[in-house]
Amino acid sequence: MKIGCPTEIKPQEFRVGLTPNAAQEAIAHGHEVIVQAGAGVGAGFEDADYSAAGATIIDTAEEIFATADMIVKVKEPQAGERKMLREGQLLFTYLHLAPDPDQTHELLASGCTAIAYETVTDRNGGLPLLAPMSEVAGRLAPQVGAWTLQKANGGRGVLMGGVPGVGPAKVMVIGGGVVGTHAARIAAGMGADVTVLDRSLPRMRYLDDIYGGTFKTAYASAGNTIELAREADMIIGAVLIPGAAAPKLISRAQLSELKPGAALVDVAIDQGGCFETSKATTHQDPVYEVDGIMHYCVANMPGAVARTSTIALGNATMPFMLALADKGWKQACADDPHLKAGLNVHAGKLTYAAVGEALGLDSITADQAIAG
Repeated sequence: MKIGCPTEIKPQEFRVGLTPNAAQEAIAHGHEVIVQAGAGVGAGFEDADYSAAGATIIDTAEEIFATADMIVKVKEPQAGERKMLREGQLLFTYLHLAPDPDQTHELLASGCTAIAYETVTDRNGGLPLLAPMSEVAGRLAPQVGAWTLQKANGGRGVLMGGVPGVGPAKVMVIGGGVVGTHAARIAAGMGADVTVLDRSLPRMRYLDDIYGGTFKTAYASAGNTIELAREADMIIGAVLIPGAAAPKLISRAQLSELKPGAALVDVAIDQGGCFETSKATTHQDPVYEVDGIMHYCVANMPGAVARTSTIALGNATMPFMLALADKGWKQACADDPHLKAGLNVHAGKLTYAAVGEALGLDSITADQAIAG
């Protein structure tokens, strides 16, 4: 199979879909790898690193899309890239279709087969290709939130850990999954007073058993959420419903009940965001204010630490990428139900029910797509 890796063109996206190590593995399996010139520079990988691994360096994205059987990326294809996708081509990347009708319709129109990193599952019910970026985003969230809290950036002017005689910042993390747990650990490590909200009692028991001395837990009822939000200096939104739009947990009307200058960090922005007033921002212009509340809603947070993120993502995606290349997508998905869960689009049909429900579109099952 000819595997193509174009340069990411989303603003301030420095990651790359294939590391030189992943390229070397694919070539060792008998495949051809073509990489766009400069694709890895933002993550610290030079063209020479890919050449040494056996990959061919190609000047333009147009040539990559025109000749590759499988396109491996990081972010969802942008409008110009979607026009270059073709029938029968395999796309393996993050998609986040539920809040993005334009992308969904254009992927359907292209006739390509698209497998989304964020809906591939594992035997424990986890999301193994989302997990490494969730870990990175979770650990970044308190860091960027602390920056947002600084007065010069529009925040309350509160120091995360306080100082002797002055209490620490109060941080509320909504969601106790991978993002929320990592966010809570880092925020607590910065000295903040941290509470994690979740609706799963088993998950809260687990967090309390493991981290009971590090941060607190609370049940994420509507009443509890707003009560704790009123006291918070920083609120980290870390709620995920796999493949579906994120629920809105704090409304526009409730902003008036928060502390002026409080920081909202929405890690769920790729799935539409979990605050009603969230809108995607970039690393170049990450923060905006609504009703005196500062919002940090960068849609590709892990891109800020591109080298760490690229290597972590590559470690997770490589086995699936090799299976798709070695077997073809149909056999690979038939053999692995967890990879099959990643199938979102095939030949003009939506194959992921949660996306269909979010966008009001009909869908077929992945099994029907494979059988077809």
